[in-house]
Parts: sequence; structure tokens; C-alpha cells
Amino acid sequence: MEVRAVAKWIHRSPRKLRKYVDLIRNVSIAEARAILGVQASPAAAEVLKCLNSAVANAENNHDLEPDELAICQAVVDQGLKMARMRPRARGRGDQYYRKTGHITIVVSDESNADQ
Repeated sequence: MEVRAVAKWIHRSPRKLRKYVDLIRNVSIAEARAILGVQASPAAAEVLKCLNSAVANAENNHDLEPDELAICQAVVDQGLKMARMRPRARGRGDQYYRKTGHITIVVSDESNADQ
């Protein structure tokens, strides 16, 4: 059975989030937690929170054992880009964009992950 968790409107750019999602794709939950636990980036902490949420959803809502789960899909999508202004010389302003990302992690039983 596949169970998913979605973390939306993360205030990190999707490029930074994808760097850590690529590390944990198609691995077991214990290995993914170990990989993300030693990363110093705040983006890795956001991915770890989403992973823990997916495992908790599987355990509490569908009565699956956390030891038997594996990550079968992990995706980062781009969210809304918020326009902001940065002051420049001579009373002018430059526009820049604050990017957001959506993390989707799907976990399933290891027996069904191969199919």
C-alpha cells in the first residue's frame, strides 16, 4: 500500500530541496533518516520532516510497520514565487523573487516497492 505526505509552501528554493530528495529516493526509511540526519542544511531538515510525516501517516492511518516501509517516490515541485523589492542606488529598486517548494514523499511496503 502506498501512503504519501505533502509539505507545501516550504520557504526554500526547489533546487536546494531537490539536492536532498535525490539522495533518499528508492532507499529504506532507516537509511534515508540516517542520510538526512547528518546533513547540515535546513533544506535537509524540511525533507526529513516530510519523510517522518509520511511514515507517521502509514503507521497511524493504515497500520503499516515502519520497519517494512521504503520510499518509492520523492518529488519536489516549484511553488509560488513571491516578488520582493531590494533597494538600490539613487532611490531605485530591483525586483527579486523568493521561491517556494512543495515536497511529496510516497512510501510503501518493501514487498510492493519492487512492482
